Amino acid sequence: MEFQNESNQVERRIYLIERLLDERKNESDGKALIAYYNIERKKKDWLKNEEAQKRILRALFNTRMPDKIDGEFLSVQDEYLQEETRKKGFVELKDMEKLEKGIYIWRGDITRIKADAIVNAANSQMLGCFIPNHKCIDNAIHTFAGVQLRIYCNEMVKKQGHEEETGKAKITPGFNLPARNIIHTVGPIVYGELTKRECELLKSCYKSCLELAVGNGLKSIAFCCISTGEFRFPNEKAAEIAVETVREFLKDNDIEVIFNVFKEEDERIYRNIFR
Repeated sequence: MEFQNESNQVERRIYLIERLLDERKNESDGKALIAYYNIERKKKDWLKNEEAQKRILRALFNTRMPDKIDGEFLSVQDEYLQEETRKKGFVELKDMEKLEKGIYIWRGDITRIKADAIVNAANSQMLGCFIPNHKCIDNAIHTFAGVQLRIYCNEMVKKQGHEEETGKAKITPGFNLPARNIIHTVGPIVYGELTKRECELLKSCYKSCLELAVGNGLKSIAFCCISTGEFRFPNEKAAEIAVETVREFLKDNDIEVIFNVFKEEDERIYRNIFR
């Protein structure tokens, strides 16, 4: 299926929405059907509104189960996502501030980073965030990588026969992201007062990601702030563990490490550590 000129992004987006909606109308889940009919009912409005289209498409990506889909859909989706990435622009090491040998910092959207790998703060099911338009890293990475990522992760977890363990890591292709690979790690969830075990598990996340990257011959990796935010790990302690683990690893290994932050608070915390 071909789309022409600048309008092709709109045409691609509407095609993808229509295809995903068509899937939903056959689902038995009552909530899915309600969502389908609500979107259909407002069709005249969203057809004229680019931002509404983007929100609907992202929500449909987010809530789609890891079922296989045909090549035509994937072709249009890939063209659409790659063009969205091109318009956002990607960033490389040369665009980032070097804090010390082998370590960089950059604040912004991790899905713009062109590196050998970016790290995803995953859940134990490894299927990404199912909450429509949620602002977490897991949601963003799965959205802009494309539906292939959820399918790939589902097959990987089914093959291993159990959910992913906290502190471990798995590598997947980056699909439509600028990053060649995604390394997924499940960080500890803090329910009350921070414990020694939770600190050990967070350190294991960083070490597992680094070992996996080097083991696969990767030369650069961008970390998000694992376990902070929704998982409630204190930001300052998380950053201290991250930096300590990376510094220790770099003594015997050669890889460029990026600390990717999204909030000013986290950028301030990291910069204070490197003073």
